[in-house]
Formats: sequence, C-alpha cells, structure tokens
Amino acid sequence: MTDSSRRQHMTQDHQPGTPGSAIVVGASLAGLMSALALSRIGVRVTMLERSARKVRTGAALPVSDGLLERLTGRRSPGGKDILPSGGQAWADVHAGLSSVTQADPGISLRSPVRVTDVGQDDRSAWVVTDDGEFVRADLVVGADGHASVVRRHVVPEAPDATFSGYLIWLGLVDEREIRSRPWPSDLAILYERDYCLNAYYLPGADGSVARGRRRIGWGWYDSGRNDLLRASGAVIGDVVQRTLRAADVPDATFDELADEAREIWPSPWRDAIVDCICRRAVIGTPIGEYLPHRLASGRVCLVGDAAHLPSPMTGSGFAASAQDAIALADVLGGNGNRVSTSDALRRYETARLDAARQLVRSGQSFSNSFAPRGAAQ
Repeated sequence: MTDSSRRQHMTQDHQPGTPGSAIVVGASLAGLMSALALSRIGVRVTMLERSARKVRTGAALPVSDGLLERLTGRRSPGGKDILPSGGQAWADVHAGLSSVTQADPGISLRSPVRVTDVGQDDRSAWVVTDDGEFVRADLVVGADGHASVVRRHVVPEAPDATFSGYLIWLGLVDEREIRSRPWPSDLAILYERDYCLNAYYLPGADGSVARGRRRIGWGWYDSGRNDLLRASGAVIGDVVQRTLRAADVPDATFDELADEAREIWPSPWRDAIVDCICRRAVIGTPIGEYLPHRLASGRVCLVGDAAHLPSPMTGSGFAASAQDAIALADVLGGNGNRVSTSDALRRYETARLDAARQLVRSGQSFSNSFAPRGAAQ
C-alpha cells in the first residue's frame, strides 16, 4: 500500500509548552487513566483499542481515595461516587473509568483498532494500524499491556515481558450463592502444598458491602500446570501470549482443581472456588514480569503494564498505573519552562523509573521463591 492510499490524521499544538494531541494505545485501566489525566490539562486524546470488550473474572484492585478527582481535576458528576475507594472488582473499576472517559469531550475512542507499528520525527509521533492507516499526534502513549507494541519502539533491545513460571486462576461469585460462614476478615492469603491463594470480599454488583450481598473473588497461584500453558499456546518460549479461557482448559484439569480445593482450602473460599469451577467461570492468567530500562523515547512513552509489569502478588500494579498517568500529565502540563514534549517525557521517566523498577523487583522476589524453576519447564 502506497503512502498516497493511506489515510492520515494529524493535529497541532494548541498552546506553547503543552502538546495539543496525544494517541493513547490501549483502553484498559492504564490507558483510561492516562487519557483522563491528559484531557485534564487540555490535551486532545485519541484512544485506540484492539479489543471490543474487556473481561477479568475475579481480579480485584485497591482503589485509593479521591483517585478520580486526581485524574480529572473534578469530583464525580452529580456527586455519585463512580470510583469508590477500597477493594473493587476489576470490571467495576474499568466500567467506572470508561463511563467518565466516554463523557469527556476531549477524548475519542476507536475500537477495535489494532496498532502494528509506531514512529516519530521532530514534529510528531504516529502509529500504524493493521489496515495501513497512519494516525498522528504530538505524542504517543503506550498503554497496551504486557505484550505492548509500543514498547518495541521505546525499548527495541528488550521488548518482551518474561514468563515467571506460574499462572493465577481467577474467579468471582455472589456471596449469597455460598452457604458457609463468612471469613473474619476481608482478605486471606493462604499457602498450602505448592499453592498460594489470595481470596477477598468485594462489593456486590450494586455496591453493597453488607454481609450476604457482597461478592467473593479469589486468585489461586499455581506453578504446576505450565505444560498446559505451553500446549495451549498461552506461553511460547519465555513470553506470555494470552490468558486461558474456560474453553482452553480440559475438564480433567477443572476436576483436579475442584478436588484439591475441597481438600486444602477452608470455607468460604473452598465453596467459592468449587462454585466457579462448576460454572466454568474461571480464567487462567500466565504471569509475566517486565523490569523497565526506559519509559520514554522522544515523543513516545509507556505507562502501566506496558511500562512495568509486576507480579500481581505485589497488589500495587493498578496504583503504579495511576501514578504514571498523573505524573505524565504533571510534566506535560507544567508550562512554566516551556519544555519540549521530548524533554517533558524525559522528566516523566526520571519521576517514575526508579519506583517502577523497585515494584517489579519486589514481585520478582515472590516469583523466585514460589516458582524458582517454573519458567524453564
């Protein structure tokens, strides 16, 4: 396809010192937060997302108080707490951020759009889509997760996250479906045999935190089924390719998990796990980790899992993504010195790199003890 046949889009700076436009690649949590933070400082944002829908069964996130206001500079519309603090289901956080993003006139979302390449020159940065379209802006933000395409441009010598040697089974169930006495605290971290279980109460679908109306989420760390990951293509070599859906998991594996859950985990977590397995409402996510060497190159930068991928055992990946988004807006919106976009992104890297590396290393300590030989299996 020739250049003349490719569609192009380009916008210009609207005021000195602050970029007028940005492309955010990826509309998961880091992408949504980055778009909101950039819109707050007056940047026009185009989001490009390859997936038509997002599903993270059972995953939970700790949301800090006032996060949405820090991202957007304003309170939730109508006084409604769209993003309440505390432990929340991944899907609820994504839905809340999505609703605010969709209502923001400074942000446009295009999906499904698959980005295949990234480039830049002295005046702009751009992405290329799988149908040959060029989309240009003043900067490109890579928020495209563990298998980031944008990372290949920023860090071509180290583009891939590394499989850590284990997966995490995830599930979620309404508490009213579980006929057992509640756990005395909202979180349990349990070790049995070669497994680790994180189990937790989350608000119900209506936001209720009353006993009997909550949801139970769980994450079961498992380093003993890497053969399944490799046989299914979820892991190739040392690189995570995708999550296992229920259809990818043999019935025999589900039966084994259910039997082991009945043997080793206490109620109510045992009952929640067995319920999810019986409904096949379980996903298996291979865990990759990425220790960052660089967060920016010229007019292109990385945020969230594209920038730094820690083990979920750290419990801090979402908070780090939020810090990325806020720091990025802070350096780009600081017009006092009228620095260039490239200089601003270097400041962003300086502000975030050490903390990101420390977070990933803390997760690697767990991974090395939990699955010291798992990645090589």
